Amino acid sequence: MKIAIASGKGGTGKTTVATNLTYMAAENKEQVAYLDCDVEEPNAHIFLKPEIKEQRPVVRLIPVVDEDKCTLCGQCGEICQFSAIVLVGRKVIAYPELCHACGGCKLVCPAKAITEKTREVGKMEIGSSGSIHFIQGLLNIGEAMSPPVIQAVRQAAPEDIPVIIDAPPGTSCPVIESIRGADYVVLVTEPTPFGLHDLQLAIEMVQALGLVFGVVINRADSGDDKVLDYCRNNAIPVLAEIPDDRQIAEVYSKGEMICEALPEYQQLFKLLFQEILQQAGVHVG
Repeated sequence: MKIAIASGKGGTGKTTVATNLTYMAAENKEQVAYLDCDVEEPNAHIFLKPEIKEQRPVVRLIPVVDEDKCTLCGQCGEICQFSAIVLVGRKVIAYPELCHACGGCKLVCPAKAITEKTREVGKMEIGSSGSIHFIQGLLNIGEAMSPPVIQAVRQAAPEDIPVIIDAPPGTSCPVIESIRGADYVVLVTEPTPFGLHDLQLAIEMVQALGLVFGVVINRADSGDDKVLDYCRNNAIPVLAEIPDDRQIAEVYSKGEMICEALPEYQQLFKLLFQEILQQAGVHVG
């Protein structure tokens, strides 16, 4: 069971929902995995406080051109769809930050002048917090592409326990890489015009991927009813409404778990987890 928590924009409370949902899923010492795929700015560790036990580098293959063998035919640049390798005058120049590691330039080089070497683009940290298996990715500063790090995080996930994926905000490639193949996607939004606009974009994304999804409205009593009306009119399940509670903001600012500091919210997140399982077709005993 893979549950992805996503949002059309940042600041909606995605990580708040993801971490507290994980906390309640791990109730009674049940095993659950948390994947922080927001690799450009992971912050779930602030709340779950895992003990990191292992670090692994994330590497990619990039082309290396042997100028003595290169005939300057330009075929490597022609096949590359991302301009990661180009023929400029009498020299072939590679741009590692743009390379998608497809290996096409190496395959088409008639002079066999292109080889590949590994380049570190980030790292992965693995640890635990009680019965929660914790995995987060960290993209190196200056790197342009986060999907390779996200792929590494997802591949490291345990296969025999529920997995909760904290996706990056937005609807771009990193988000798609994070939620691809999820059994259920929770879209966290807020009741504002911007929230509704970005929610609609996120819904289009998950529908294009053919994923089952529902919506959580955070700070539900702080705006208008347009998000709720939109969901009702389009038969989109609203899984939970989290109130605009100053206590939640104070707990969040201290890096604490809502379900620990404010036990009255445990039932909300417990019911949210059960509702997700039911929506995904998983029997809840």
